[in-house]
Amino acid sequence: MGKMTTVVREALPLNTIMETDCIEAMNSLPANSIDLIFADPPYNLQLRGDLHRPDSSKVDAVDNDWDKFSSFPLYDTFTKNWLSAARRTLKPNGAIWVVGSYHNIFRVGSEIQNQGFWILNDVVWRKSNPMPNFRGMRLTNAHETLIWASKSEESKYTFNYDALKSLNDGIQMRSDWVLPICTGHERLKDEKGDKAHPTQKPESLLHRIIVATTKPNDVVLDPFFGTGTTGAVAKKLGRDFIGIEREPAYIKVAKERIKNIRKFDRSSLEVTLSKRSEPRVPFGQLVERGMLNPGEDLWSLNGRHKAKIRVDGTLIGNDIKGSIHQVGAAMEGAPSCNGWSYWCYKRDGKRIPIDILRQQIRSEMV
Repeated sequence: MGKMTTVVREALPLNTIMETDCIEAMNSLPANSIDLIFADPPYNLQLRGDLHRPDSSKVDAVDNDWDKFSSFPLYDTFTKNWLSAARRTLKPNGAIWVVGSYHNIFRVGSEIQNQGFWILNDVVWRKSNPMPNFRGMRLTNAHETLIWASKSEESKYTFNYDALKSLNDGIQMRSDWVLPICTGHERLKDEKGDKAHPTQKPESLLHRIIVATTKPNDVVLDPFFGTGTTGAVAKKLGRDFIGIEREPAYIKVAKERIKNIRKFDRSSLEVTLSKRSEPRVPFGQLVERGMLNPGEDLWSLNGRHKAKIRVDGTLIGNDIKGSIHQVGAAMEGAPSCNGWSYWCYKRDGKRIPIDILRQQIRSEMV
């Protein structure tokens, strides 16, 4: 970490809740200091009157003052101002996630592009247990939309592709996520036993986002902190957080919640890295270090082919000369070949993939 980066980091109110207006708070933070923003802004639901279930009981819907705007232009101005403040705080390679419903996400998405962010994906969060439509006048609203965007088109944003693939049982993660809404033991209650927050997000959603798009010790900012789901998950996953919230009742619940969170141990915070992100190790380095010797034979994994190691780290076999990749491809009559997974060496009569030696060198480079 460079000196300037350290100075900026030390100026941040890490792992605290800023108890003020989100725009004012973000404008007070150092520019280019935040790695990731997760924002769950007011949806501007425009509810008219109470909602009731078929048994006449009242639905605990979002009717708080913070979700009410008198007109779309006022909401658009608010969106423009908070997004501008948010973008200013992001590092050049930072990114933002914004979640919303059909009430607001299209207006927010348009402003995200106006501000110069670069949209990477829109993700449909399909709720496995959505609230029913009690009036029966529309389709059941069973999803919300998330927009993931980098600060600019040139940003080298974090994306832990292989970690997400591992989360999904080895299958590439798609842009439609089936996750439950927040219920049961996870739903926080106030002193009266009522919902502490009407739109509390499930920890599973934040877990996926933070694992996918941050690294340990990154700083995650949530300008609409609510009852602190972002902070709770960030703390568990070894990330630093900054929350911004102006409602005292939510702040009280969030502080109590996060105080009881324990960070996972260091080894469990490591994720599967992309092969492309690992240090490059040339085959010749194995020869230079005496892990394999000139004149030693390598065998193909299927046992059909053999080649001899030369002093410069190339191979020769069947009069074919070249790199481990070139010789492997030629022997198989294939257009290409990953020599690291193709060739083996022998020790005590057993064939061992040469990639084991490459991983050994990589472990020393960490």
